[in-house]
Amino acid sequence: MRTISERKIAAKASLGNGIFSTNWMSGVLVNFIMWGATAVAGALSVGVLSLLVLGPLACGLCACYLKNAMDHKKIEVENMFAAFKVDFGGTFILGLLMDVFLTLWTLLFVIPGIVKYYSYSMSYYVKSEHPEYTWKQCIDTSRRLMKGHKAELFWQDFSFIGWAIIGSLCLGIGFLWVNAYAEAAKAEFYKDLVGSAAVVDVSFTE
Repeated sequence: MRTISERKIAAKASLGNGIFSTNWMSGVLVNFIMWGATAVAGALSVGVLSLLVLGPLACGLCACYLKNAMDHKKIEVENMFAAFKVDFGGTFILGLLMDVFLTLWTLLFVIPGIVKYYSYSMSYYVKSEHPEYTWKQCIDTSRRLMKGHKAELFWQDFSFIGWAIIGSLCLGIGFLWVNAYAEAAKAEFYKDLVGSAAVVDVSFTE
């Protein structure tokens, strides 16, 4: 496993280093789509809409960054929607059950909810790599990969706090750039977990 700093350097390089580079801006756009869909569903209180689209979109988001991390190809915005064509039902069920499980764990106690969040955090990446997997296989694989690594990902996420503070000074718009950076680093984290030499077919991308 690389260090957090090494993964962040790799993530920044995969985005093109400059915050206004083409690839970084593509990352901003896919995150904006994800945030926009979440905000619209929440504002309209359309629970069904949220359940239908957020799982596939989250999987598409992870696929975009994973493809970028694995072979350094540009983030293609249209791949954000690829899960709707490849396995809509599977990604919908995965997103639904992850939300249910995490809600139940959080209702039990906050700390178990956080622990389970990190335990399940690689599920969408696994689904992107293996669209034939069931929801249970994705979650079980994520749990196996994250065994002994949950704290490390937590600290990696926490390391973006300085960037988040800077992003908050720009009416919150800066969070889109910060989130693109953090997502790219998380894809690098998954890459480390499965082995940097592994040949990965990110089947939710073209």
